[in-house]
Order: sequence, then structure tokens, then C-alpha cells
Amino acid sequence: MDPQSALTAYDAFAPAYDDFTFQYQNERWTGRLLAKAEELGLEGNRLLDVGCGTGKSFIPMLDRGWEVTACDISPAMVEIAREKAGERATISVADMRELPRLGEFDLVWAVNDSVNYLLDTEELAAALSGMARNLSPSGVLLFDVNTLRVFRTFFCEENVVERGGRRLVWQGKGAAETVEPGSIGEATLAAEDDSMATHTHRQRHFTETELRDAIDAAGLTCLEVAGEQEGDLSTGVDEEVHTKAVYVSRLA
Repeated sequence: MDPQSALTAYDAFAPAYDDFTFQYQNERWTGRLLAKAEELGLEGNRLLDVGCGTGKSFIPMLDRGWEVTACDISPAMVEIAREKAGERATISVADMRELPRLGEFDLVWAVNDSVNYLLDTEELAAALSGMARNLSPSGVLLFDVNTLRVFRTFFCEENVVERGGRRLVWQGKGAAETVEPGSIGEATLAAEDDSMATHTHRQRHFTETELRDAIDAAGLTCLEVAGEQEGDLSTGVDEEVHTKAVYVSRLA
């Protein structure tokens, strides 16, 4: 497996990322996640956004008055995020597998399935340990991952988005009947007008056991696992129904 696959994919994806992901209601989604974290004891207003992309996951938090530090593995994504945020956020290039200590934060999150780009349990453990090192003593760590439902649909089908004067084509390479827990999904993304280099996305499905083991190994306690469906959260996850699983933890 290529350890730089996420960097390669997102540097190529950067020019079209906002167009392709326009359907995500980031203000609503981040609001749901914030409410869940507050329900489980979150206090304070210092956020570290890991895998921030073009800033869609932290711009709504700035607008809510949060102090934001953010990072992403892709320099191209970071450049766009900096253009959006200006002086309102501190943004750097960093690999979540080797996350430096960027401060002490009340909330550390990695959202919009960035964790799925980690392709084995060792990378997962390293990433969660790095995030844990950036938590304040009472801080909350939150991340989401794609469920089997996504790997059996999105990574096995063609999806076309027409926006911004271009046509973007996501072509899943899998077959739904062969997708098992722990599978790696693969898809290509192309712009028909050549405004973006065609590239490959690879994501790994993680089981709840693998995720809970990595949380424990990072010195964290899992507070709740919630399932997402159409932007709403409910306690517990049904991998055949929910599209994301949201894990909320704090230092043990």
C-alpha cells in the first residue's frame, strides 16, 4: 500500500474539492457534532481540526467564535483553507500519522472520513495517539468513519456531480458482494474538462473492535459511538443503515 496515497489524492483533488462536496451541509453537520461533544462534557472553545481539507470543517466553527488550529497532509488543500480563513485560523501542513504537538485543545476532531485514509491499524493507532497528545486534560476527541454501507455503495458505484461549470465523475472500483469488514475501497475521480488530474482514492473500513482498541491504546476512554443518517445522529451504529460512525473519547 502506498503510504502517500492520501497526499497524492488530495493534492490532485484540491481544485475540485469544494465543487464535489457541495452537497455536504457543513454548518449543520459540524453543529450536530459540536452538540454531541457538548452533551458528553465538552467545555472551552479551542479546536484542532486534523485533516481539515479546504476548511469546510472549521469555517463554521470560526463563525461560532472558536479559536481554530488546523492541519492537513495536502499543501494544496492547506493553501485553499488559508485563503478562506485569512488570519482567523492557524493552519499548517501535517500528516496525522506523525502529528506534532500543536497546542492544548478542548476539542480535537478529524471529520468527513479523513481517518478512513489510514490504511492499517498501525496508522490508525499512531494518528489517535497524536491527537490524544494535543488534548487538554478535560478535552474531547471526536472523529467519524465511513460504514460498510458506504463501502458497498459509494465505492462500488458511479457518482456524477455537475457544478461550477464542470462534470466530476467518481467511479467506484469495488463489487458490493465482496466488501467485508476491514476491506479497502478504491475509486477514481476525474473531471471531464481536464481541470483536475484523474486520481485514485483508497479508504479502509475499520471495525468497531479495531477502533475501540486503537482508542484504548492511545490512552483514551470511548464515551459514545453514534450513527449518522442524513445528517442526524443516534446512539449506536448499524453498519447497514448508517453512513458514518462517530466516536467521541477523552483522556483516560
